[in-house]
Amino acid sequence: MLRLFAEMPIWGVFVVTLLLVIASVEVGYSWAARRKQHRRREDEAPVGAMVGATLGLLAFLLTFTFGIAADAFHARKVALLEEANAIRMTYLLSDVIPEAQRGEIRTVLRQYVDERLRWTSGQPDGPGTSARALLDRLWRLAAAVGAQNPGGVDVFLGYVGRVIELQQERVMVRERSRIPDAYWLVLYFVALLALSSVGYHCGVAGKSRSPVMLAVAIAFSAVIMVIADLDRPGRGYINVSQEPMEDLRATVAAKP
Repeated sequence: MLRLFAEMPIWGVFVVTLLLVIASVEVGYSWAARRKQHRRREDEAPVGAMVGATLGLLAFLLTFTFGIAADAFHARKVALLEEANAIRMTYLLSDVIPEAQRGEIRTVLRQYVDERLRWTSGQPDGPGTSARALLDRLWRLAAAVGAQNPGGVDVFLGYVGRVIELQQERVMVRERSRIPDAYWLVLYFVALLALSSVGYHCGVAGKSRSPVMLAVAIAFSAVIMVIADLDRPGRGYINVSQEPMEDLRATVAAKP
């Protein structure tokens, strides 16, 4: 089920959540109606208090879940900016290394910027142009420069190491920092219970099905859709702008 949810398009998350919410409200309303038919009347006030408690818990879970997704989105923005800055400084500091290695290192850096943009857009890498291959090549070249100039290019080598570190950091915040599956299960379980209790409360109060419940269902489904979108970088409608990396590509292309 969770795998199906992960592969579902963002609009599908909205539709499925909306249907589940409407169904849960209807189940609660129908249950209350059946109990009334068997003359099992309940006091509306205690039911309303319990409904308020479950809705409060649901609001807390929604806030916490949205916070996780929003923090991850911000972390992706920061990691992108830091990586672009590290690549830019490495490219500029290559001025201090011997000319014999400078051109090859800059070529690798330009290819690496292109790879970063391909990676974020989900495009496949060509032979020898994966992040690992390019970074291995960059480090071999930088290490050779450092061996030929002991102590003379330490700052340059430090930025090369920073570029390698930030590649793993971006992979972590983009592909491995997701909302846990168990958390999604608990969120949906509590949501369906809370909204079923809302329907039950309406039935106990003897009220007809209100169109307002549809608005509640749509609003809740929209929030879930936004959370799922933030939790799926590169696959939905809310994505980190790649403008810093695109600007960097233009800069390094203008300075061979």
